[in-house]
Amino acid sequence: MTTTWKDRLFIASQYLAPQHTLSRLVGALAESEFGPVRNTFIRQFAARFNVDMSEAERESLGDYRNFNDFFTRALKADARPFPEIAEAFACPVDGAVSQIGRIEGERIFQAKGQSFNATELLGGDAQQARYYRNGQFATLYLSPRDYHRIHMPCNGKLLRTTFVPGRLFSVNTVTADHVPRLFARNERLVCEFETDHGRMIMVLVGAMIVASIETTWAGVVAPYQRQILQHHYDEPDLHLSRGEEMGRFRLGSTVILMLPDNSLAWSADLVSGAQVRLGQAMTR
Repeated sequence: MTTTWKDRLFIASQYLAPQHTLSRLVGALAESEFGPVRNTFIRQFAARFNVDMSEAERESLGDYRNFNDFFTRALKADARPFPEIAEAFACPVDGAVSQIGRIEGERIFQAKGQSFNATELLGGDAQQARYYRNGQFATLYLSPRDYHRIHMPCNGKLLRTTFVPGRLFSVNTVTADHVPRLFARNERLVCEFETDHGRMIMVLVGAMIVASIETTWAGVVAPYQRQILQHHYDEPDLHLSRGEEMGRFRLGSTVILMLPDNSLAWSADLVSGAQVRLGQAMTR
C-alpha cells in the first residue's frame, strides 16, 4: 500500500501531539451534560459515522445524558445472538480483524514489516508470556461506529489484571502499518482468565482520545498513571459467563486475544480485514 502525504502527516502529528492532555480534554467534553455540547457531539457523530440506532436499547439520540453514555450504549437483548453450542468461542466485540494467526515464539504480527513481543505487550512479564508461546492471537479493531462494550468469548475466572502505561497513538490501519510496536507502546489493560480452553488473555488497548477503559469489576481503570499496576484476583466469585459484559471503551480502540498453543484454531474465514460481530463463532 502506498503511503500518501496525508498519511505521513497524520502519523507525524501523533508523535508531536500531547496525547494524554488531548485525551483528557476530549474526555471532559464527552462527559459534559450541558445540552448544546451533548447534543452537538452526539448528533454530528451519529451522522458522520452512520450509526445504526435501530439496534440500540435506547433508539433516540435525545435519551443519552452525555456523549460517553451514547458511545457506550447498550444493544437490544436479541441484537447479538451467541452460538447454540455452549463450548463455542465467540467474538467479544463488533469490529474488524486487524490481524489473526499464530504467535511465532513470542512474536505477534502487527502489519507488513511490523511485529511486537508478547513479553513487552504484557508489561514485561516474561513468565506470563511464556505460557502463550506459539499460541494463537487475534487483534480486533473497533471503529467509531461500532458497539463499544466488550463481552466474554467463553466462560472464565478472572486471575489478574495488569495496567501498563504508555502512549496513545491511534490504532487505525494507517498507524498500525507505520508505527513500530504500536500495541506494545500504547496504554493498555491486560486481563487474564482461566477458561475451559486453558488460560486466555484479553488486552484492552487505549488509543488517541480514548477517555478511559472500564471493567465491570473495577469500574474506570485509572488512566494516565506512569507505573505498571498489577492486581491478582483470588475471590471465588469473579467468574464471568460467555456473553457477559466484561468492559467497555469510552471512545474506540482495539482488543487483542491470546490463547496458548494446542487450545483452539481460528475459523478459516477470519482473515485480516474481515468484519466481525459480537457473538459470532471464531473457532473451528
